[in-house]
Amino acid sequence: MKIVAIDLGKVNSVACAFQSETGTHEFESVGTSPALLEKLLERRCPDRLVIEVGPSAGWITDLAERLGIELQVANPSHEGWRWRRVKKKTDRVDAHKLAQLSAVNQLPLVSVPPKTVREWRGLIHYRQSLVARRTAIKNTIRSILHRQAITMPAGKKGWSQAQRKRLEGLAGSSTDLSRFWEGLKTQDWWRGQLAEELRQLREVECAISSVEKRLDAHAANNQYVKRLRSVPGIGPRLSETVVAVIDDPHRFRSGKEVAAYAGLVPRVFQSGSVDRKGRITGAGNRCLRSILIEVSWLGLRRNPWMKEVFDRVCRGSKTRRKIAIVAVARRVLIWCWAMMRDDRDWDPRTIPLAA
Repeated sequence: MKIVAIDLGKVNSVACAFQSETGTHEFESVGTSPALLEKLLERRCPDRLVIEVGPSAGWITDLAERLGIELQVANPSHEGWRWRRVKKKTDRVDAHKLAQLSAVNQLPLVSVPPKTVREWRGLIHYRQSLVARRTAIKNTIRSILHRQAITMPAGKKGWSQAQRKRLEGLAGSSTDLSRFWEGLKTQDWWRGQLAEELRQLREVECAISSVEKRLDAHAANNQYVKRLRSVPGIGPRLSETVVAVIDDPHRFRSGKEVAAYAGLVPRVFQSGSVDRKGRITGAGNRCLRSILIEVSWLGLRRNPWMKEVFDRVCRGSKTRRKIAIVAVARRVLIWCWAMMRDDRDWDPRTIPLAA
């Protein structure tokens, strides 16, 4: 088998043409662009193309599919791929290692979804980044006021319509911020900072609203999202994230595989008589994991089955609350996966509680 393994870079990449029968190989540098990589593949005519997962994996998947070439996408964060105590690590060594592991079918692989799903995931992640940006702006505003000994109500009360009018009054800004800055004295520069942050807050909130409208319109035609929204405590944001990340529920054989895919299983330390479990692995999609935890905290008040799992794991101990909420998040994900797999709406009598 002729394998072409590529160690991808942002501008330039290194390709390793590897013959699995003889073990011979040669290297070639190529620009990281669709046109240049297509020329390379047409010239080399490989039976298999191997790359690492990354930002370029999507369009390379589309390219390989169009050319009819088998593609393997490696997971560089997997234990079997990590480098330890190496004396030499270069792009050529990486590409050669990709080819060698692929030839003996020892490469840890990931699944790359179709372009429509990738774009959906991208928009979900973009919304998360906008929400994080909004939080950062709000924290900056609180910091500006704190330096001036001006208090704000805690939590959501600090961002009510009345409080926003108060903030606008403190800033005293006009629509033309450049002229506004010119009229400020040195001791009032904090007002200029406040005006700039309030402007950015309005823009980010407008962007979040536009993105959420697009996401809601797309999810309205997805049967899986509709099904997951029948679960008490699960809203549009979690349901769309679960469906987009899981994509095909039948690629997982059990709930344990789904939990491991999301990084919600503990690290295991085993050696002889020692058998310990540590923190969760944190592998997989961080966006899915964070929104699962957030929804699990909120769902304790609305979903009695979430509360039941939380109380059983927590056992009344305050020190076990974080452990318990992770257990709830893991089971929520497994519930959602089981509903997608079986094409069933929420029914606590048929959804497995064990994970």
